[in-house]
Amino acid sequence: MAQAEVRRRIMDAALEVFLRDGYVGAKTDEIAAAAGASKQTIYKHFGRKEALFEQIVLDRLTGIDEIFQDALRKLAAADDLEPTLREVARNFVHALTRPAHLRVRRLVIAEAGRFPNLGNAYFEAGPGRVHAALAAAFEQLAGRGLLRVEDAVLAANHFTWLVTSIPVNKVMFCGDEVTFRDAELEHYADSAVRVFLAAYGVRVGDQPAGQ
Repeated sequence: MAQAEVRRRIMDAALEVFLRDGYVGAKTDEIAAAAGASKQTIYKHFGRKEALFEQIVLDRLTGIDEIFQDALRKLAAADDLEPTLREVARNFVHALTRPAHLRVRRLVIAEAGRFPNLGNAYFEAGPGRVHAALAAAFEQLAGRGLLRVEDAVLAANHFTWLVTSIPVNKVMFCGDEVTFRDAELEHYADSAVRVFLAAYGVRVGDQPAGQ
Protein backbone atom coordinates (compact mmCIF):
# COMPACT_ATOMS: atom_id res chain seq x y z
CA MET A 1 0.00 0.00 0.00
CA ALA A 2 1.32 3.47 -0.91
CA GLN A 3 2.50 5.62 1.99
CA ALA A 4 0.04 8.38 1.10
CA GLU A 5 -2.82 5.89 1.29
CA VAL A 6 -1.60 4.64 4.68
CA ARG A 7 -1.51 8.21 6.02
CA ARG A 8 -4.99 8.91 4.71
CA ARG A 9 -6.43 5.75 6.27
CA ILE A 10 -4.86 6.61 9.63
CA MET A 11 -6.12 10.20 9.51
CA ASP A 12 -9.66 9.18 8.54
CA ALA A 13 -9.78 6.56 11.29
CA ALA A 14 -8.27 8.92 13.86
CA LEU A 15 -10.81 11.62 13.05
CA GLU A 16 -13.68 9.27 13.81
CA VAL A 17 -12.09 8.20 17.10
CA PHE A 18 -11.37 11.80 18.14
CA LEU A 19 -14.91 12.85 17.26
CA ARG A 20 -16.36 9.98 19.25
CA ASP A 21 -14.08 10.06 22.31
CA GLY A 22 -12.50 13.51 22.32
CA TYR A 23 -8.77 14.08 22.38
CA VAL A 24 -8.19 12.82 25.90
CA GLY A 25 -10.39 9.76 25.50
CA ALA A 26 -8.96 8.71 22.14
CA LYS A 27 -6.52 5.81 22.40
CA THR A 28 -3.79 5.14 19.86
CA ASP A 29 -4.62 1.42 20.03
CA GLU A 30 -8.18 2.14 18.91
CA ILE A 31 -7.01 4.40 16.12
CA ALA A 32 -4.61 1.71 14.90
CA ALA A 33 -7.34 -0.94 14.97
CA ALA A 34 -9.78 1.31 13.08
CA ALA A 35 -7.14 2.12 10.46
CA GLY A 36 -5.96 -1.48 10.08
CA ALA A 37 -2.46 -0.33 10.99
CA SER A 38 -0.02 -0.85 13.82
CA LYS A 39 0.81 1.68 16.52
CA GLN A 40 4.36 1.69 15.21
CA THR A 41 3.07 2.75 11.79
CA ILE A 42 1.16 5.64 13.36
CA TYR A 43 4.23 6.77 15.29
CA LYS A 44 6.34 6.50 12.14
CA HIS A 45 4.02 8.78 10.16
CA PHE A 46 2.86 11.20 12.84
CA GLY A 47 4.80 10.76 16.04
CA ARG A 48 2.76 11.65 19.12
CA LYS A 49 -1.03 11.62 19.33
CA GLU A 50 -0.91 15.41 19.61
CA ALA A 51 0.80 15.72 16.23
CA LEU A 52 -1.74 13.38 14.64
CA PHE A 53 -4.62 15.45 16.01
CA GLU A 54 -3.11 18.69 14.74
CA GLN A 55 -2.46 17.21 11.30
CA ILE A 56 -6.06 16.03 11.00
CA VAL A 57 -7.46 19.49 11.75
CA LEU A 58 -5.02 21.32 9.49
CA ASP A 59 -5.76 18.87 6.68
CA ARG A 60 -9.46 19.76 6.89
CA LEU A 61 -8.63 23.45 6.54
CA THR A 62 -6.97 23.14 3.15
CA GLY A 63 -8.93 25.09 0.58
CA ILE A 64 -11.85 26.10 2.80
CA ASP A 65 -11.86 29.60 1.36
CA GLU A 66 -11.56 28.22 -2.18
CA ILE A 67 -15.08 26.77 -1.90
CA PHE A 68 -16.43 30.30 -2.09
CA GLN A 69 -14.02 31.98 -4.50
CA ASP A 70 -16.11 31.63 -7.67
CA ALA A 71 -19.22 32.91 -5.91
CA LEU A 72 -17.35 35.88 -4.43
CA ARG A 73 -15.79 36.84 -7.75
CA LYS A 74 -19.27 36.81 -9.26
CA LEU A 75 -20.55 38.91 -6.36
CA ALA A 76 -17.83 41.56 -6.72
CA ALA A 77 -18.73 41.97 -10.40
CA ALA A 78 -22.52 41.90 -9.90
CA ASP A 79 -24.79 44.63 -11.20
CA ASP A 80 -28.04 43.09 -9.95
CA LEU A 81 -26.96 42.75 -6.33
CA GLU A 82 -29.85 41.13 -4.47
CA PRO A 83 -30.17 37.91 -6.51
CA THR A 84 -26.40 37.47 -6.55
CA LEU A 85 -26.24 37.94 -2.77
CA ARG A 86 -28.99 35.33 -2.40
CA GLU A 87 -26.94 32.90 -4.49
CA VAL A 88 -23.86 33.54 -2.34
CA ALA A 89 -25.87 33.22 0.87
CA ARG A 90 -27.35 29.91 -0.21
CA ASN A 91 -23.87 28.70 -1.16
CA PHE A 92 -22.63 29.66 2.30
CA VAL A 93 -25.41 28.10 4.31
CA HIS A 94 -25.27 24.79 2.47
CA ALA A 95 -21.46 24.57 2.69
CA LEU A 96 -21.12 25.65 6.31
CA THR A 97 -23.81 23.29 7.62
CA ARG A 98 -22.30 20.16 6.12
CA PRO A 99 -22.10 17.57 8.91
CA ALA A 100 -18.41 16.82 8.26
CA HIS A 101 -17.53 20.50 8.57
CA LEU A 102 -19.52 21.04 11.75
CA ARG A 103 -18.14 17.92 13.44
CA VAL A 104 -14.57 19.15 13.00
CA ARG A 105 -15.58 22.66 14.09
CA ARG A 106 -17.10 21.25 17.29
CA LEU A 107 -13.97 19.20 17.94
CA VAL A 108 -11.66 22.20 17.51
CA ILE A 109 -13.80 24.31 19.85
CA ALA A 110 -13.85 21.54 22.46
CA GLU A 111 -10.05 21.28 22.40
CA ALA A 112 -9.25 24.99 21.98
CA GLY A 113 -8.03 25.28 25.57
CA ARG A 114 -5.56 22.43 25.05
CA PHE A 115 -4.54 23.51 21.53
CA PRO A 116 -4.85 27.32 21.38
CA ASN A 117 -2.45 27.64 18.46
CA LEU A 118 -4.44 25.10 16.51
CA GLY A 119 -7.65 26.97 17.29
CA ASN A 120 -6.06 30.17 15.99
CA ALA A 121 -4.86 28.39 12.85
CA TYR A 122 -8.34 27.00 12.24
CA PHE A 123 -9.88 30.44 12.66
CA GLU A 124 -7.40 32.18 10.38
CA ALA A 125 -7.54 29.56 7.62
CA GLY A 126 -11.32 29.13 7.81
CA PRO A 127 -13.52 32.03 8.99
CA GLY A 128 -10.68 34.55 8.74
CA ARG A 129 -9.96 33.91 5.07
CA VAL A 130 -13.63 33.67 4.13
CA HIS A 131 -14.43 36.98 5.82
CA ALA A 132 -11.41 38.67 4.24
CA ALA A 133 -12.48 37.53 0.77
CA LEU A 134 -16.08 38.56 1.38
CA ALA A 135 -14.93 41.93 2.73
CA ALA A 136 -12.89 42.52 -0.44
CA ALA A 137 -16.00 41.87 -2.54
CA PHE A 138 -18.04 44.26 -0.40
CA GLU A 139 -15.39 46.96 -0.77
CA GLN A 140 -15.56 46.64 -4.55
CA LEU A 141 -19.34 46.86 -4.45
CA ALA A 142 -19.15 49.91 -2.19
CA GLY A 143 -16.70 51.52 -4.58
CA ARG A 144 -19.23 51.03 -7.36
CA GLY A 145 -21.98 52.60 -5.26
CA LEU A 146 -23.96 49.37 -4.72
CA LEU A 147 -23.38 49.05 -0.96
CA ARG A 148 -22.83 51.44 1.96
CA VAL A 149 -19.90 49.94 3.85
CA GLU A 150 -17.63 51.66 6.37
CA ASP A 151 -16.05 48.53 7.89
CA ALA A 152 -15.98 45.78 5.27
CA VAL A 153 -14.74 43.03 7.59
CA LEU A 154 -17.49 43.81 10.10
CA ALA A 155 -20.03 43.77 7.27
CA ALA A 156 -18.70 40.39 6.14
CA ASN A 157 -19.14 39.00 9.66
CA HIS A 158 -22.66 40.43 9.85
CA PHE A 159 -23.51 38.78 6.53
CA THR A 160 -22.21 35.30 7.36
CA TRP A 161 -23.79 35.25 10.80
CA LEU A 162 -27.13 36.44 9.51
CA VAL A 163 -26.97 33.58 7.02
CA THR A 164 -25.65 30.74 9.17
CA SER A 165 -26.12 31.47 12.88
CA ILE A 166 -29.49 29.73 13.34
CA PRO A 167 -28.65 26.36 11.75
CA VAL A 168 -25.00 26.32 12.86
CA ASN A 169 -25.80 27.12 16.49
CA LYS A 170 -28.55 24.53 16.60
CA VAL A 171 -26.30 21.79 15.26
CA MET A 172 -23.35 22.83 17.44
CA PHE A 173 -25.43 22.57 20.61
CA CYS A 174 -27.85 19.79 19.70
CA GLY A 175 -25.63 17.42 17.71
CA ASP A 176 -25.49 15.69 14.38
CA GLU A 177 -29.03 14.36 14.60
CA VAL A 178 -30.28 17.88 13.78
CA THR A 179 -30.96 18.21 10.07
CA PHE A 180 -32.45 20.89 7.86
CA ARG A 181 -34.36 20.66 4.62
CA ASP A 182 -32.91 22.57 1.67
CA ALA A 183 -35.94 24.86 1.75
CA GLU A 184 -35.23 25.76 5.39
CA LEU A 185 -31.61 26.64 4.71
CA GLU A 186 -32.55 28.72 1.70
CA HIS A 187 -35.18 30.54 3.75
CA TYR A 188 -32.48 31.51 6.26
CA ALA A 189 -30.23 32.66 3.40
CA ASP A 190 -32.88 34.72 1.63
CA SER A 191 -34.07 36.33 4.87
CA ALA A 192 -30.48 37.18 5.78
CA VAL A 193 -29.98 38.96 2.47
CA ARG A 194 -33.07 41.11 3.04
CA VAL A 195 -31.84 42.11 6.51
CA PHE A 196 -28.31 42.74 5.26
CA LEU A 197 -29.48 44.98 2.44
CA ALA A 198 -31.74 46.88 4.83
CA ALA A 199 -28.58 47.83 6.75
CA TYR A 200 -26.00 48.06 3.97
CA GLY A 201 -27.96 48.56 0.77
CA VAL A 202 -27.94 51.83 -1.13
CA ARG A 203 -31.12 53.86 -0.75
CA VAL A 204 -32.47 56.57 -3.02
CA GLY A 205 -30.43 59.71 -2.43
CA ASP A 206 -27.37 57.86 -1.09
CA GLN A 207 -24.02 58.72 -2.61
CA PRO A 208 -21.51 55.98 -3.50
CA ALA A 209 -18.93 55.24 -0.82
CA GLY A 210 -16.07 57.73 -0.79
CA GLN A 211 -18.02 60.52 -2.51
